[in-house]
Amino acid sequence: MSQWLTDATLWLTTNPEWLGLAIFLIACLECLAIVGILVPGTILLFTVAVLAGSGALTLGETLLLAYCGGLLGDLLSYAAGRYFHQDIRRLPGLRHHPEWMAGAEFYFQRYGIASLLVGRYIGPLRPMLPMIAGMLNMPFGRFVLVSLLASTGWVIAYLLPGWATGAALRLPLPEGFWPQAAVLAASLAALLLLSVHASLGERRRASWTAAGLSLLLLCGVFIGWQRLDQLDRGLLALVQEQRSASLDTMMVLITRLGDFHSQLAVGVLLCLLLLLARQWRALLFAGGALLATALANGALKALLARQRPDVLLEPLSSFSLPSGHSSAAFAFFLVLGVLAGRGAPARLRLAWLLVASFPAMAIAMSRVYLGVHWPSDIIAGALLAGGMCALSLGLTQWRTPQSALPAKAWWLILPACLGLLGAIATWQLSAQVLRYGY
Repeated sequence: MSQWLTDATLWLTTNPEWLGLAIFLIACLECLAIVGILVPGTILLFTVAVLAGSGALTLGETLLLAYCGGLLGDLLSYAAGRYFHQDIRRLPGLRHHPEWMAGAEFYFQRYGIASLLVGRYIGPLRPMLPMIAGMLNMPFGRFVLVSLLASTGWVIAYLLPGWATGAALRLPLPEGFWPQAAVLAASLAALLLLSVHASLGERRRASWTAAGLSLLLLCGVFIGWQRLDQLDRGLLALVQEQRSASLDTMMVLITRLGDFHSQLAVGVLLCLLLLLARQWRALLFAGGALLATALANGALKALLARQRPDVLLEPLSSFSLPSGHSSAAFAFFLVLGVLAGRGAPARLRLAWLLVASFPAMAIAMSRVYLGVHWPSDIIAGALLAGGMCALSLGLTQWRTPQSALPAKAWWLILPACLGLLGAIATWQLSAQVLRYGY
């Protein structure tokens, strides 16, 4: 396999005109029923994304090609399930591996639409769930809408790291960039692997493990942020290279969702809805996580007094480390992810947290894109929010695990909070159009 991958990589390097087609086909195969289980699509996607980032394709082109390929794989899988129905169990591959369908069918029947959103980040389930949706006659229009949404987060998670690596290798970055990047990446990887291992092992103190590791790494960032200067400047240059007038408008809109007033509004709404639903432990968890994150962020920012980047023509007066937008956004969306995953198996709980992280990452990255924060600022904000959420969860389930929210409460909370954020975005967009004319 390694030799074949090396040969394919060398061929695409010398024939970059075929790279776009390769990204499209690999993404399609990764999401195609049965084939997606057999093909190491994750490795292949990362490899071609690195080649694309080296200058062959822009980020937008790379993401769009993979998005369309993954969507085609979903549609083909759905069509196969819809055409064969129960007879699909007799197809080669599935006939000898009934467990491939059994797990996906269980998740789909238990979690419905949520399984398509969250299961996309669980390797064995990703290519099988669309086929199960077709086999069980999920309405086509509903499936397409869910797939369009799920593909957005998936393509960013699977293609962006590889493309960014390729772009970083291409740019003339500061001398100390790669050693600093390696240390930070290894530290974050260790945090994630140990936290995931504790969760998958259903360990009773898994949340305490995640809290301790997050806060320990956060302390490391605070102690060594001055030594991350080359990394910060290199990543900032990489992000700034992607700036355009159309992206500027969108990023300003996204960053407004992380403003203090926006996050305060949705945080208060979440707590009020939990109060009305009489979900006391969930209320303690959510309120504790959001309040602790906000207070800690303000105190740390004043203590460290780090100056912002000089990208803006009129730099903001407040300090930058840790990023308030990053910590507030991660705290809110991680709280939603934790509440969504209560009562579910460990893999699904982790997938919910991954899905919940995407809007928070968008808000955090908008701060770097606009030149308001250093990359280490938003990483520190995310670590602070993750540590406080895990700590609050550990405290509220000290004796017994926190139970799942009733379906009625959850389907009231989620649309209300997302609807409020949508209303804020609409209002901000209208104000921007009236003020600037675009």
